[in-house]
Amino acid sequence: MSEKHIGKQTVLFKNPPSIKATASIVGTKEGKGSLKHSFDYIIPDELWGEDSWEKAESKLVRETLAKVLQKGSMSNDQIDYILAGDLLNQCIAANYGLRETDIPFFGLFGACSTMAESLSLGSMLIDGGFADSVVCMTSSHFCSAERQFRYPLELGSQRAPTSQWTVTGSGAALLSSEQTGPYIKAVTTGKINDMGIADANNMGAAMAPAAADTILTHFADTGLSPDYYDLILTGDLGKIGKKICIDLLKMNGLDIENRYNDCGVMIFNTQEQDIHAGGSGCGCSATVFAGHVYKEMMKGNLKRVLFYLSPQEPS
Repeated sequence: MSEKHIGKQTVLFKNPPSIKATASIVGTKEGKGSLKHSFDYIIPDELWGEDSWEKAESKLVRETLAKVLQKGSMSNDQIDYILAGDLLNQCIAANYGLRETDIPFFGLFGACSTMAESLSLGSMLIDGGFADSVVCMTSSHFCSAERQFRYPLELGSQRAPTSQWTVTGSGAALLSSEQTGPYIKAVTTGKINDMGIADANNMGAAMAPAAADTILTHFADTGLSPDYYDLILTGDLGKIGKKICIDLLKMNGLDIENRYNDCGVMIFNTQEQDIHAGGSGCGCSATVFAGHVYKEMMKGNLKRVLFYLSPQEPS
């Protein structure tokens, strides 16, 4: 077994990568939410000067990359790899958004878990000595995702109370072998955990079992307790999935409620915005992590964060 592998599903890095910079750009709805002051830019409308929602999403990717490189004082030719993905067929938002960069590219499709997947694999590249600088990023767009996965917006379909709102936004993190911190010190990779939830309008219930299983595995593998972390964060279980996750963990003897939150609950103002069960999509966790969470870490308000996204997160 690998010398860096501990327990069942966790790896510890001997040379943990540093998060050198982050960037986040979001849509108008997200720009009116609870975290509106933590993003780098809020676009003026869903098309952002383009003639299709898909082109607007590619622009989100392109401009977020430019922003994170600017903040990290780096240029394209200093980046070894980009790991990126989105919700669209064959990752077209990332492909078209990044095709002019001339940077080696890994396209990822992990649905809503793509940001955590890119951070995990990017960290392994750096710790393994295969790269010094890696950009990990993803995007989603409400309008392009609705067109692909659900109903045409023109149809005006009524959304179920359990449904979630795909976040329009892109988030990026620049990982570096330079030891400056904050660091990614470990990765616990989740498993597919299908409990047979067949309601496409209740993603939270479908995702929560995998979230709970991976969190349990992380603490079993590492021997840590929840109070080691200042924040335990899931990607986009929403209000319903968050409660199910808490209940499942308590049933297994683990109580994380006093230090646990969910990006899909945090990003919108649930009291003032009609987003039903919360936010979802690749851009949800990416923008919350690259915006609010990273800034709180740099201020010293958060020192240890367990950032988790389910490997089974349909959009």
